[in-house]
Amino acid sequence: MTTIKINEHTKTGKAFMEMFETFFKGLDGIEIVETDSYGQVNEEQSIYSAEFIEKVKKAEENIKQGKTTRLNPDDIWGSIL
Repeated sequence: MTTIKINEHTKTGKAFMEMFETFFKGLDGIEIVETDSYGQVNEEQSIYSAEFIEKVKKAEENIKQGKTTRLNPDDIWGSIL
């Protein structure tokens, strides 16, 4: 197994990944494995922070439990007061 580290935040890294995916996507024997900065394999990549994901999950739970306030888009101030 060979490991290539690519910084996808750089122009060169982005170009390399685009080229790689164009030419090698779907071929047997080649797989892109995402890792964190410590080299650990990330099972689930997300562009969102863990804190944001937790807030969204809490909001979804509050909606299910009816602990939310609905705003009328035609009368927002009336909905709040």
